[in-house]
Amino acid sequence: MRFAQLARNHAKLVVTRSLPVAQGTRSTTTALHVAHEIRVILVPPGALSFEIHIFGPMQDFTVEVWRLAPADSLRTRAFDARMLIAQRQKKISFYMQSLGEEAIGAAHALALAEGDMCFPTYRQQSLLMAREVPLVGLICQLMSNSHDPLKGRQLPVMYSMRSAGFFSISGNLATQVIQAVGWGMASAIKGDTKIASAWIGDGATAESDFHTALTFAHVYRAPVILNVVNNQWAISVPREIQMNSETVCQKALAYGAHAIQVDGNDLIAMRAAMDHALKRARNGHGAMVIEAVTYRLSDHTTADDARRYRPEAEVKEAWDREPLRRLKAYLVSLNAWNEEDEVELKERCAKYVDAEVNAYLETRSQPVEAMFDYTYAELPDDLKTQRSEALFWDKPH
Repeated sequence: MRFAQLARNHAKLVVTRSLPVAQGTRSTTTALHVAHEIRVILVPPGALSFEIHIFGPMQDFTVEVWRLAPADSLRTRAFDARMLIAQRQKKISFYMQSLGEEAIGAAHALALAEGDMCFPTYRQQSLLMAREVPLVGLICQLMSNSHDPLKGRQLPVMYSMRSAGFFSISGNLATQVIQAVGWGMASAIKGDTKIASAWIGDGATAESDFHTALTFAHVYRAPVILNVVNNQWAISVPREIQMNSETVCQKALAYGAHAIQVDGNDLIAMRAAMDHALKRARNGHGAMVIEAVTYRLSDHTTADDARRYRPEAEVKEAWDREPLRRLKAYLVSLNAWNEEDEVELKERCAKYVDAEVNAYLETRSQPVEAMFDYTYAELPDDLKTQRSEALFWDKPH
């Protein structure tokens, strides 16, 4: 199993009620299968290990609140499944699922405050699900129809949601982390307490933008959280070939930044780590790197076939640790969940996604002349001719 091996001498961030691994499963990474701890990796010199207790900073979160948490992940999976069908039907060019990584975005959405800004990659759909944004607007962006605010002038299936604090996804690797640091620096200069939270994959941490972001974030003590989603694979390249470091988050050491490695399949542990990072940032202690160790259960995109490079046994083992199964096991142990609850919730999430898809179907496509709009201040003569011809042939004859 390709999970990052922990450095030998590091402190521990203890969480009193982290989710247990499903019974009978095995992990080769200490941080992933110890039920009650998150690991702190390479804290700045002189810093002590510390503890976060679930019912300290998160004492307002009762079992009833955690019972609502699976809905965000189930909505995400239902949405991903529908968009995968749409791609197979050639309604969209390609699609990226977040299967197996839903707990990371859902936990962040629970912790973030209104006004905080997210700078995502293309697998943070659960952020939007947890914030309960209308999915019809998201679908319109994926389909580039008349209700797409960018009118199709974004890379395929990239999207944004300003009202939800969701910055536009970028097709260029790692650019969002620099943008997040700049946004955080601006927030600090204005004297508010808003936080920027950026996401990046394990493979993209090799990009110079990531290291530039770390430099500025630490030097200027920017209120920013850099989330590294370590899903073990940079498309078809496994983590141990991508880098020589034992963990991803220890890359932050050279910049003096605070960093922790967290079980990304443990929603409660992710929430605890996020609460800690937010508290540090809002109190002026600067940036923090969170490495969320998870596994990409799906193909990289619909243009990929992961069966060509990933062992079947590895994927099967990863399914035993997927976040919904972990959260379900925790709730069952508290007598707060049963099979009837799961069936009812899955049906409700599927109906919700179906209703949003049906609302999208009632929207119209862009008119043919839209391809000529919003490009030039004044349309050149040759394009004016093409526009007239397009309008002519678009009419019934």
